[in-house]
Amino acid sequence: MYFCTLIRTIMFEKIINLTSICPENNAFYINSVFYTYLETAKRINGIKMLLQNSTSQNIGIIINDDIETYASIFAVLFSGKTYVPINPINPIDRNDKIIEQAEITAILISNKKHLSGIFSDIATLKILETFNVWEENDILSLPKIDYEQNAYILFTSGSTGVPKGVPISYKNLISFVNAFFSLGYRINEKDRFLQIFDLTFDLSIMSFLIPLCCGACVYTVPLGEIKFTAAYSIIEDHEITVALMVPSMLSFLRKYFDEIRLEKMKYSFFCGEALYEDLTEAWADCVPNALIQNVYGPTEATIFCLTYNWNRNLANKNLNGIVCIGKPMKDMIAVIVDNQLKPVTDGILGELCLSGPQLTTGYLKNIQKNKESFFEINSDGKVQIFYRTGDICFKDNDGDFLFSGRLDNQVKIQGFRVELSEIEFHAREYMNGMNAVVHTSINSSGNTLINLFVENFNNVDDLLVYLKSKLPPYMIPNAIKTIPSFPLNINGKVDRKSLKELI
Repeated sequence: MYFCTLIRTIMFEKIINLTSICPENNAFYINSVFYTYLETAKRINGIKMLLQNSTSQNIGIIINDDIETYASIFAVLFSGKTYVPINPINPIDRNDKIIEQAEITAILISNKKHLSGIFSDIATLKILETFNVWEENDILSLPKIDYEQNAYILFTSGSTGVPKGVPISYKNLISFVNAFFSLGYRINEKDRFLQIFDLTFDLSIMSFLIPLCCGACVYTVPLGEIKFTAAYSIIEDHEITVALMVPSMLSFLRKYFDEIRLEKMKYSFFCGEALYEDLTEAWADCVPNALIQNVYGPTEATIFCLTYNWNRNLANKNLNGIVCIGKPMKDMIAVIVDNQLKPVTDGILGELCLSGPQLTTGYLKNIQKNKESFFEINSDGKVQIFYRTGDICFKDNDGDFLFSGRLDNQVKIQGFRVELSEIEFHAREYMNGMNAVVHTSINSSGNTLINLFVENFNNVDDLLVYLKSKLPPYMIPNAIKTIPSFPLNINGKVDRKSLKELI
């Protein structure tokens, strides 16, 4: 039985009607090299053997754009364990906090030569090198899995300066896969999927897992290149048929739209940021045969859980130019609540809250954040747990949800969630408590820029160096500017509204 068959029939046992795949079909295209399903399965089995003596449930994986990293992810999943992706370019302090919170004692890495500068204390970790590790046996077997056990843990930005761990169980992941295929996509072993995302970003999981459930091939974007340029080259050169992208990529490509015509693309998905109607309408001419779909969902609800199909022939729903985020996927529930967490009637703006089998049970070791983010709704004697997304939305009479904005100080940068207060936290920490405020702006290409304003502090070069030691690259301010004094409100706090007007 082949690799993709096992994913569909065992790990995701609810999925049926799998097409049997030839083991010589390509599973991955990475750095200009193809890897077959047969070769991938042998690598997975070899890495599984490395994990046999590990008592750690949570396995760290140092991510890289290579076949060993992807094989490591599946080796962990087929072992019934939990994978925790760790980005080697993140600051040591951040990775140390991830190791501590997830209680990781075993680390998979494709090349031990790349260990330098990732952790502060390697001696306490069991480092397992995966380069060229494989077993001749290509038949994958799966032990009995506790579906309440975590499949993976991803870490997102935290307002206190400590990243938040989001555990997603096997049940959550299987629920997403079932819900995805229930939408009726016509995907098979001949399809070619784009994988543009950092493996610490949950959209990557859809981009490499779904194709392997169908026997399709995953085309990854090489590291060290201009991401959107490299991604488009792959899309064009290899006639990609399915692509999940962030809307920022369209902003980057817009000046080339007149030259782009991707007739082989079947599905063009967008997630991670607000998708604007004018941009989508222009892109539709570039992908004349594709279904364009806006999908929505936080990491806490497993990748995405609402979808909206762009209609080429009729008017599309939007709010302030932002394309509708649609209706909940199978078995998921979405409600709009007021500031008392009470459901409101359709057409009334409020906070979007989610419930259902794709929802995590809560953040890792973060009782306070769990109290703030999760609550119960009792309906007809049935109690359901809901997650507060922080997104302001409303539901129309057709049951579609439309996005209006955010309740808090959170933005999306390249699809990543960024708590602006986390940047401010580290800046104030370096400046011994002096005021720091982050303001975002949109450049001419439609990209979000981070601008850090500090009060009466001139050593901005050293501050930037410090922030780079604490924050991942996508959270580093594009500019740091000094203001002699911040305006205050009647309570003596920084008046952010007045400061924004001053800026």
